[in-house]
Amino acid sequence: MSDVPMREPTFLVLTALAEEPRHGYAVIEDVATMTSGRVRLRAGTLYAALDRLRVDGLIEVDREEVVQSRLRRYYRLTGAGEQSLAAESARLRLQATIAESRLRTRRTHLGGATA
Repeated sequence: MSDVPMREPTFLVLTALAEEPRHGYAVIEDVATMTSGRVRLRAGTLYAALDRLRVDGLIEVDREEVVQSRLRRYYRLTGAGEQSLAAESARLRLQATIAESRLRTRRTHLGGATA
């Protein structure tokens, strides 16, 4: 695990794989759903990320199947991937808590004004 924050696409791909093994297109769809369409991964970007995550030991191939004469590869989170995702989730949660606390303090100092 690294102390460097995860890039958002990496975080989202790992999150998509946390629930169950998925093939590439299912990851793309899940990321779009999770982000209400704000993040739309392109296939080339996704598969480069999947390859990097495999090399890093964060994901692995779960299984492969042939669908309409094309190979469909399913990926799953490894134990290291789960730990990395949990650590990043905790880091983001802490940062959000700090931001919310400071916003509450700001509002108190401004007497409830939002200016």
